[in-house]
Amino acid sequence: MAGEYYYAEHQAAYERLAREGKSEWNDLFNDDGFPHRAFLETALSRLEVPSGARVLEYGCGTGRAASVLAAAGFRVHAVDLIPTAITMARRFAAESGLTIDFEVRDVCQTTFQASYALVVDGFCLQSIVTTGDRSRLFAAVRSALDRNGHYLISTAMYDPDRVYEDDCSYDPSTGIVLHNGMPHRRHLRPEALRAELEQHGFRILSQEGKLGGNLVCAL
Repeated sequence: MAGEYYYAEHQAAYERLAREGKSEWNDLFNDDGFPHRAFLETALSRLEVPSGARVLEYGCGTGRAASVLAAAGFRVHAVDLIPTAITMARRFAAESGLTIDFEVRDVCQTTFQASYALVVDGFCLQSIVTTGDRSRLFAAVRSALDRNGHYLISTAMYDPDRVYEDDCSYDPSTGIVLHNGMPHRRHLRPEALRAELEQHGFRILSQEGKLGGNLVCAL
């Protein structure tokens, strides 16, 4: 099926989270469950997005960022392709008394009719590997983004200090990581990611972070 390479890994991860009573993707790896929070909050303060604005988050997982956005007064539509993740996200939001429009949807296989002041990607992009899937993702973002809106991205990048496991291979010409021969991640250098986004119709307003993986974009 379309997107099988990214669906299977994420389905298994969220089913494991549910079994083990954990709440965040990064809990599986003993990492910070919300690594892009500081960038997200800084970007929101700089952009001065009005309270009540419509926001779309794709690849929302269990809804950590979506909940922060909703608590800040935004009207949040959050999507993920894994039903288990959305079930958990709905429960966590309800426990916090937050109203969020969660939906099971594969952003690489859809377009959006509504217009959003913000589209947010919190470490989803690196798992969208093939050129065709990334093109469809960026088309979906363009269809969703208000003409004066902003696209906020936090993504894993090429890291010269990263050591890939023996069953992974990295192609420096494309940034593609294969795991047992299957698409697994795309770790680009900062200039390559900028060029890709510009090719797909986005203007890069800022690129920050140690490896250049935090970006604010516009149409």
